[in-house]
Amino acid sequence: MKDILLKNKAVIKFLILFLGCYLLLAGCYKLYLFYGSSAEYYPDYFTNLVAEQSSNVVKVFGYDSYISKHPNNPSMKFYINNNYIVRIVEGCNSISILILFVSFIIAFHTKFKATFLYLLAGSVLIYALNVLRITLLAIGIYKYPESQDFLHDIAFPAIIYGSVFTLWLLWVKIAAGYKKKVDE
Repeated sequence: MKDILLKNKAVIKFLILFLGCYLLLAGCYKLYLFYGSSAEYYPDYFTNLVAEQSSNVVKVFGYDSYISKHPNNPSMKFYINNNYIVRIVEGCNSISILILFVSFIIAFHTKFKATFLYLLAGSVLIYALNVLRITLLAIGIYKYPESQDFLHDIAFPAIIYGSVFTLWLLWVKIAAGYKKKVDE
């Protein structure tokens, strides 16, 4: 058993760091959701912010857009040209995806500065892609309501998760380059 553990030390270290970081960040996020709601930022600050920013980007595309509090559940109602299009719920704010991204990068860390800068740049990119994803999803549903299920359930999740996966692959390549320089 000891030989197996020693042979797979790097994999075990990765799994412990990944799971530890993920559980810590997810726990902090759950506490934030439990204690962080306010009347000003409904249903929570990040969901409200993403809904507001997505609405503003829709306006850049030439549509009239606004959001309002949903009266029956913790979400924001998203309107385009006075038509109720979608609800923006907590799961739309990209925080869960960012927790997954950060956990992987920390588990596969290299030099502090490189890891930190990649985390920062990747997180900003994922957040911006998510706002753009919601914007394009809302416009797509407005223009092609019959495609709502495909757009919401397949196309746009593939874009955001595909982007995170691509960022992971890029990081593995970058981190391997750093480790190769250290080994030489």
